[in-house]
Amino acid sequence: MKLIACINHVPDTATRVSIGADGKSIDRTGVTFVLNPYDEFAVEQCLRLKEKNGGEVIAVSLGGDAHKETLRKALAMGVDKAVLLKDDSPRDSFAVAHALAEYAKAQSPDAIFFGKQSVDADDAAVGPMVAELLGMPSVTVVVKMDVNGTDVVAEREIEGGREVVATKLPAVFTAQKGLNEPRYPSLKGIMAAKSKLIEEIAPAAVPARVQVTAMRKPASKNPGKIVGTDVSAVPELVRLLHEEARVI
Repeated sequence: MKLIACINHVPDTATRVSIGADGKSIDRTGVTFVLNPYDEFAVEQCLRLKEKNGGEVIAVSLGGDAHKETLRKALAMGVDKAVLLKDDSPRDSFAVAHALAEYAKAQSPDAIFFGKQSVDADDAAVGPMVAELLGMPSVTVVVKMDVNGTDVVAEREIEGGREVVATKLPAVFTAQKGLNEPRYPSLKGIMAAKSKLIEEIAPAAVPARVQVTAMRKPASKNPGKIVGTDVSAVPELVRLLHEEARVI
């Protein structure tokens, strides 16, 4: 099997993020970047399918040189090849999907995996867009899957339960937490990844269909109010919840 894991280089969710001087992007100063957490499930699933069926796993990421750090983690986990679609310019989801689809088209993979969403933009759009551009079926937020030849039965997470679907390869999948338990890179894998070649490809420029016009932090929460310390405060508390907070 030829398997592609599309991965992203994102700010660590524990990092304090500030808005940049342009008001449209984040200030990267002092920000720690990591492999997108949901993409780890995608990489792991590719590795498990390779271990079961044989073949090759390719990790591909679109971005600048900083993305090589994330690609090397994928190499340390055990992928066979890492590819950087090198482009530092801002891209919307469609432009990202177009570049990934063009690369995948040339590879003729059996399956393409993404994390269900990237924790920076959170739009969960790139995976299904790639599937549409390639004319492949897609199954999103996958929490369980069984592959038998070209037949796939997958469970996907939906509101209030799970949905079981069947499809055939080649197809695109987006991985949700619970699909597997990503492996930790071994010391041997980490050392080997440092010397492995990362192929660089310049993707074609694609006009953005969406532009970020402004970015702002959420409004600060109002300070709390203490209305009393014993049961005598209950009527006032009820009044405030009804008239000010409007929650009852």
